[in-house]
Amino acid sequence: MKIAPHRNSPLRVNSQITFKNRLIVPPMASSTATAEGIATPKTISHYARLADSGASLVIAEYTYVHPSGRSEELQLGASSDLHIAGLTAIATAIKSKDAYAGLQLTHSGGKSNSQMTTGNLMGPSGIRVPVKNEELETPRTMTREDVDLWRSSFVSGADRAVVAGFDLVEFHAAHGYGFNQWLSPLTNQRSDQYGKDAASRFRLLGEVISAVRANHPRLLISVRIPGQDFYPGGLQLEDSIALAGRLEKIGVDLLHVSSGIGGWRRPSPRLGQGYLVPEAAAIQASVQIPVIGVGGIETGSYIDAALGGNQFALAAVGRAILKDPLGWRASEMNS
Repeated sequence: MKIAPHRNSPLRVNSQITFKNRLIVPPMASSTATAEGIATPKTISHYARLADSGASLVIAEYTYVHPSGRSEELQLGASSDLHIAGLTAIATAIKSKDAYAGLQLTHSGGKSNSQMTTGNLMGPSGIRVPVKNEELETPRTMTREDVDLWRSSFVSGADRAVVAGFDLVEFHAAHGYGFNQWLSPLTNQRSDQYGKDAASRFRLLGEVISAVRANHPRLLISVRIPGQDFYPGGLQLEDSIALAGRLEKIGVDLLHVSSGIGGWRRPSPRLGQGYLVPEAAAIQASVQIPVIGVGGIETGSYIDAALGGNQFALAAVGRAILKDPLGWRASEMNS
C-alpha cells in the first residue's frame, strides 16, 4: 500500500536534488534593494530570516533582467554584473540555513510605467495591460530587436544567478507581468511567429528556457504560470494545462501555479486556504513534474490534506512564514 506524502516527506526533484520537505517560500517583493537594484544588508537578512522557516526552497523576489523591465523603485536586479555580489550574498544566506536557493527572473513588459522603465515601456502588442481598479499606460509594440533583447536579457540573468550560487531560477509568467502578457490572447495579438496562436505566444518563453537549459544542464528551472488569467477573454484552465505540457516537454523541473492577468490577489468569490489550488490540482493531474500550490496557505494540516489528495507536490507558504518564520517551523514543520 502506497503511503500518502505529508509536509515532512522528502521529494526527489531530479537525479541530483532531493528536497527535504514539501514546503517552499515563494517570491515576495521586499522593496529593500537600492535604486540601482543592488541587494542591501536588509535584503540579505530578510532572506536569512525566511530560511529559518525550515523550508526546503526559498525563492527570492521578482528580479528584473533589464532596466526596461522594472516595475518598482527598490526592486532587486539581475541586469548587470554589478548585481552579482549582492545576489551571491542572498544565495549564501539562504543556503546557510540548509535550504535550496532560488531566484525569480522577470520583465514587467507593459505592467509598469514610462518613468520606471527609463522611457521604454514595451509589450508584445500595443495594448494596455488590464489591472483591476487601475488604468496603466499603453506600451509600445515590441519589435523583433526587442524580442531578441528580452531573450538575451533573461539568458544573461540566469547566467548571473548561477554565478551567484542559486540552485534554481524561476521565470515569472504570471500575475500579468511580461511573459504572462506574451502567453495571454488579451495582451498578445501579434500576427507574426510570436503571436498568431497559442504555440506562437509560447515561443519566446520556450526559446528562453531552452537556451538556459542548454547553458546550465543541472540548474533547476521553475516557471510561475497562471492557472488561468481570471480576466474575461484571457487564458482559461485548459490553456494553462496545455502550457504545462509544453513546459514539461522542454525540460522544466517545477511548475508554480498562481494567477494571471488579473494579478496576484485573491479571486472573488474564493474563500479560505488554497484559493488557487484547484488550478494547481488540475495541472498536477496532467503532468509528471512537481507542481507548487499556492494561495493563502496557512497550516500544515491543510498541506497534508492537499498532498494526500495529490493536489500538488509542494506547498508555497508566503505570508504565514513572512509573519513568523521560526514560529512556523516550531508549530508546523516539527509536528
